[in-house]
Amino acid sequence: MALLYTEEQKELIKAVHDVAENQIKPHVAAADEAGKTPDELWKPGFDLGLHLVEIPEEFGGLGLDYETCAMMFEELAKVDAAYADTFVTNFVAFRNIHLKGTSEQAQHFVDMTIDNGFAAFCLTEANAGSDVAGMKSTAVLDGDEYVLNGTKTFITNGSIASIYVIFAKTDPEARGHGITAFLVDRDTSGLSAGAHENKMGFRLSDTTEVIMDNVRVPKSAVIGQPGEGMSIALNALNLSRAFISTLGVGIMQRALDEAVTYAQQRKQFGKRLIDFQMVQSLLADMAIKTEASRIMVNNCMRLMDQGDLVRGEGAIVKTFVTDAMQEVTSNAVQVFGGYGFSKDYPVEKLMRDAKVFQIFEGTNQIQRMTIAKNLDAEYRQG
Repeated sequence: MALLYTEEQKELIKAVHDVAENQIKPHVAAADEAGKTPDELWKPGFDLGLHLVEIPEEFGGLGLDYETCAMMFEELAKVDAAYADTFVTNFVAFRNIHLKGTSEQAQHFVDMTIDNGFAAFCLTEANAGSDVAGMKSTAVLDGDEYVLNGTKTFITNGSIASIYVIFAKTDPEARGHGITAFLVDRDTSGLSAGAHENKMGFRLSDTTEVIMDNVRVPKSAVIGQPGEGMSIALNALNLSRAFISTLGVGIMQRALDEAVTYAQQRKQFGKRLIDFQMVQSLLADMAIKTEASRIMVNNCMRLMDQGDLVRGEGAIVKTFVTDAMQEVTSNAVQVFGGYGFSKDYPVEKLMRDAKVFQIFEGTNQIQRMTIAKNLDAEYRQG
């Protein structure tokens, strides 16, 4: 552990650890196999208040800072990152309101989620992933209401959310400048969830299509101003991609824990695996990348706590951490050898869960483009 923790942070991390190990971990393997988290398994997370940790106290949340929240979710991600992400997605959605919405919208969001409710962030479409401006969903003004039509894909919490932040085009000719954000309740007529994705990993997360068929919402559902949706989403994602990296650190730490323990116990040629130089090298590289990632995430969280939108830092942290995850989890499987490839041992799941981190919240290829553009602008100014 490379960080200095306050006593309060230590207590919160321990509370998450105890619940995760005792109430969630025993059910993870079965939920992973089924590709679905049973409804009753969400209760321990709700009882901890995980859906409220980042929500400001003025709206009924716990009002914890980003740094502390990240520490708590890192601990939870050691047991299952997809379970953790289900709660984190509430804040992915809420940040859009926090950045540009009204206090009434913020309070309504909390009212819809405070009693064990989830939220969804609906941006991606089948032909508009990295190219957000290419989305086809529309929102047409009809009197005092907007009528939303379209289909969103790969939506976390798509079928279990109580409230949705949905992006659609109010001006289809304006591409990115014509996108508007809306706050939509689950029971709104015409809003439904489509097919569940049968994923390689991250299987405890509910991932579905979200379908809008003449969904009518009042003008008051608009977050910010019409046409501001693209900038709102990108700023929220800057924060979210930095924060999501803390789940990656949790996966890496679990992989390291499992690999070291196995290498201490497993013997070959009359020696422990950990006494072989090549295994030592694998474990050392895993530890280096895990500790470096944790420090990078923590620094980014502290910047966010100062009000920084981490436009450049978020891309760097997300790319470094999620690339490092691939090596760390792969090394864990390598240390386990043939057993690492078996579902009877935990490391193959960590490797499966790790891959999506290079894809969601903006692919790492897109992040590299962002980083390069920022460098170009920075050095030209210099």
